[in-house]
Amino acid sequence: MITAIELGDFLSHSQTRLEFGNGVTVFVGQNGAGKSSIIDAITFALFGQHTRKSNKGLIKRGSNQGFAKVEFNINGKQYQAVRKIDNKGGLAAKFSENANDEFLEIAAGERKQFGESMTQEVEKTIGLGFEKLKIASIVQQGELNAIIKAKPKEFKELLNAIIGIDKLDVASEAMKTITKNFREKIRDKKGYDDTHIDILLRELQKIMVELEESKPQKEQLVLKQIELQKEVSSLRVKLEIESPKIDKRNQLELRKKELQSYAKEAIQEIQREIAEKEHKIRDCEGCFEHISLKNDLESKMERIELAVEENQKKIQELTGKVASLKEKQALAEKIQLKDNKCPVCDSKVEKLNPLFQEEHLKQEIVSIKEQIISAEKERLSYNQKRAEFSKRLQDVRNAEATLRAHAIKDQEDIRKIQGEIKLKKENVQKIPLSINGNLLEISQIDSNAKRIFEIITKLEQETKGFNEDEFLNLKKSINEKQTVLSQTDQHLGAIIEKISKYEEQIKTTQKIVSDLKVVKKYIEKLDIIQMNIFSRDGPVAMSLRSWALNTISAKSSEYLTLLNTKIQRIVLSEKARDISITCYSKSEMLDLESLSGGEQVSVALALRLGMASLLGASNLNLMILDEPTTHLDAERKKALVGVLSQLSDIANIGKPMQFIIITHDSEIFEDSNVEKIYKFESTEHGSKIIAL
Repeated sequence: MITAIELGDFLSHSQTRLEFGNGVTVFVGQNGAGKSSIIDAITFALFGQHTRKSNKGLIKRGSNQGFAKVEFNINGKQYQAVRKIDNKGGLAAKFSENANDEFLEIAAGERKQFGESMTQEVEKTIGLGFEKLKIASIVQQGELNAIIKAKPKEFKELLNAIIGIDKLDVASEAMKTITKNFREKIRDKKGYDDTHIDILLRELQKIMVELEESKPQKEQLVLKQIELQKEVSSLRVKLEIESPKIDKRNQLELRKKELQSYAKEAIQEIQREIAEKEHKIRDCEGCFEHISLKNDLESKMERIELAVEENQKKIQELTGKVASLKEKQALAEKIQLKDNKCPVCDSKVEKLNPLFQEEHLKQEIVSIKEQIISAEKERLSYNQKRAEFSKRLQDVRNAEATLRAHAIKDQEDIRKIQGEIKLKKENVQKIPLSINGNLLEISQIDSNAKRIFEIITKLEQETKGFNEDEFLNLKKSINEKQTVLSQTDQHLGAIIEKISKYEEQIKTTQKIVSDLKVVKKYIEKLDIIQMNIFSRDGPVAMSLRSWALNTISAKSSEYLTLLNTKIQRIVLSEKARDISITCYSKSEMLDLESLSGGEQVSVALALRLGMASLLGASNLNLMILDEPTTHLDAERKKALVGVLSQLSDIANIGKPMQFIIITHDSEIFEDSNVEKIYKFESTEHGSKIIAL
């Protein structure tokens, strides 16, 4: 049980310490005096939990920090739990045990990541956690009367919450989550879950039908493929036989063109030879006439050369005489007779030598010059004849050179060439120039033309009967058949791939369905567990409620016998989705509505004590009733006091129990036999507490 509660700057309390003993303790005072703060102090000190919005809201206004301390005894051992809070949100906690008047720390703080938790140690010691303690030991405002005022269905929900059956909903949802997560894992792994089995089976059936439909298609395509392959193969054999013929046909045309071209070239060559020979004859015309004059011309040329040479000598001699006479003339001019005397010896000269006579010399010079002019005219005549003879000799030499160049020795050679020209002209006129002409005649040109003609003849034999249109139709037919065959191959490949895909899908789907059936059986078992064990309306919950209702009924009946009422027994029973409350006296069944206010409060309190007993209460053996008179009229309030006054008797019978009653109706306890009453008052310095 709780032995003391201490609050420092906690909510409305500056410094408060309350001592507790067995039995009933009553807190009286107006609303806001700090009575309910004691509940928050107890739960905060023990579990760090409370009803306020935040931890900072626990600190008294104007203070920097606050604390709550609870001292309690369990099985003869004394414990102390204290928690502190500052205005920055910092927390400090310590749980201690009294050993030889000294408190030794058991746990401190809430470092759960390091395995340190004061709350866990407190829960282990008390035997209850915060939520369960609220249900088992703390009756909030209106809850006491709500037990008997609630509708049957609401009472069932309240009962479920009190005895923890509602926790099955959490477990049920957890099971659903487990099932959902399991399905998701299966779906992630397989792509499906057990809910898809029917869909997969329908899909499997559809694929199997399509597979069976595809097999005859495959067989038909295989037969068509074989037939087309045979046709194409047969046509290709024909094509292989005919293909060389088209090449030979082309070669034949080329050879004909080659022969015609060769014929044209041969004609051109013959015509060129004819032209050359005619040119040769033209070059040689008159050459023999020129050559026949050669000896005479050479003789005349020799005589002219001699005459020219003699003329040259004559001119030179005459020119020499003129020069000599001119010298003598110069001398004669110097030798002039004066008085017929010699100017040199002054001897008398009768007659001068003509060689010293100037006139005579002049006449001689004139005479010789005339001779020179006559000689020059002769030389000019000789030169003209020499040039003429030289040219005629050059013509002879040219004629000889021409004959040598053309290898003509005599007139007989000329006649032979003329005969050749005539024959070649006759041959040229015989050669047909058209490709459609007589190739045999063309082949007579020469040995090469004959060789080409033989090749043409052979090719004509090899291509005999070849029809190019039929050949082209054959190729077209092969291409068409090959196109159809390619399309058939594609369709066959597609159908084979489709069949393979279907077979693989069937195999895969059958494996998946097989696995999913195992999954389905497993999930069905999970669903059975969820429905039968964790469902609030399942057999386990119904069995648990039945046991709980029987236990609460029995315990409540025991408490009623101690509260001095005419009600001897309470029976809680479940019908469909409702729970009904039936009261019995010694002789009859009593309707709740027929009970007095005090009897109804007694029933409600007995039920709550029965529920607390069902939960095993706690090692604190504590029950707090917060404002139990709320919504009660004067008669029921008076009746409630009577019932509460008897709680001390209950606490003193058997296992000691501690009750804390919180109420603002202080006047209802004025004539009660409750000994420990604390009065709470609100002052400007906070809550003030007086022991009455």
